[in-house]
Amino acid sequence: MKRLLECAALLMLGALPAAAQSVAPPAIDAASVTAALNPETAPGTILIARGNTIVFERTVGNIAPGGDTPHELGQVWRWASVSKQVTATIAMQEVAAGRLDLDAPIIRYLPDSKAPYASRITSRMLMQHVSGLPRMEEGPIGRDDWSTFYSVDLDSPATGRTWCEGPTTREPLSEFFYGDCDFIMMAAVIEATSGKPYAALIDERIAQPLGLNSVGVFPRAEPTVAGFAEGKPESTAFRLENFGGAGALYGTTRDLFAFDRALMTGKLIPDAQRAQMWDGKPEYGFAALGQWSFSSPLKDCGDTPVRIVERRGFIGGVVLRNIILPDLDMVIIMTANRAEAEAAFGEIWQQVGITHDVIRAAVCTTGTPL
Repeated sequence: MKRLLECAALLMLGALPAAAQSVAPPAIDAASVTAALNPETAPGTILIARGNTIVFERTVGNIAPGGDTPHELGQVWRWASVSKQVTATIAMQEVAAGRLDLDAPIIRYLPDSKAPYASRITSRMLMQHVSGLPRMEEGPIGRDDWSTFYSVDLDSPATGRTWCEGPTTREPLSEFFYGDCDFIMMAAVIEATSGKPYAALIDERIAQPLGLNSVGVFPRAEPTVAGFAEGKPESTAFRLENFGGAGALYGTTRDLFAFDRALMTGKLIPDAQRAQMWDGKPEYGFAALGQWSFSSPLKDCGDTPVRIVERRGFIGGVVLRNIILPDLDMVIIMTANRAEAEAAFGEIWQQVGITHDVIRAAVCTTGTPL
């Protein structure tokens, strides 16, 4: 078994005031969780919580390949596509307020839209990636095989909403087609319905109400955790701010946990809107709105499936897994700063990979889920 560099002791610390933690949750089998981690392929951090209480929080491995400086808790990470989950949450706030109809064409909110099918594309289609909008891989490719969409100045017509409204051969609902344009356009929709810029929405709707001091939208003056790929520093060919509502958020894992709890407990959106947002569609690979929602049994953990809400993030050499287990009142957040970790985290439903093994270790202590 590979040695896990532990830079923080097992924590039984609450993320909320002590009054909310009067009943201690069951302890995590730290040895089993540790055995599921890989400090070489997926060094970073892990946080596991039951209810409002963090029951396991550690660092994994070193920051740089071949280095001896370990990761630290409290680092600011790029959230990458976990940003889509946050963008979807703000969209559902707009739904709850009556300003957004998920099934209305986006031309209602963006009357100047030049998207070929703006009169047919809906916000629901955008958030389930069935809008037919272009993918960046279909456009010009630049340095280090990165799409020029991510490398040009943010005010260039070769990026952002302008490029996403360009030509496409796919009609809405013709196929599931994952891409960042869907949520870049979704950010434009909620800016229109709310009358506020995306960064202001993140600050006023998410960061300030929840006291998330680390959360913001790129660009950022101070560096976040650097990524690596194939043993080398990641490419410098992309600009994180160009990901917009699809991937431009950053913050600590503690603040991501606080977001998850607020989402789970109804503080951010009402139960009815959360149920819509977490309604995974089998025909789209169980894609819900801005996240995936499905049930899966765990290996050697009985036949009862565990309900899982999963949101992944992956940009350059930084990888995240944000896992919510609603029926078990649990959150599992893992970060890594190696591109190779995307494959190592694996697929939960295939019952292989670090993510599956960590979930199993965290919830299956008696041969069945807790």
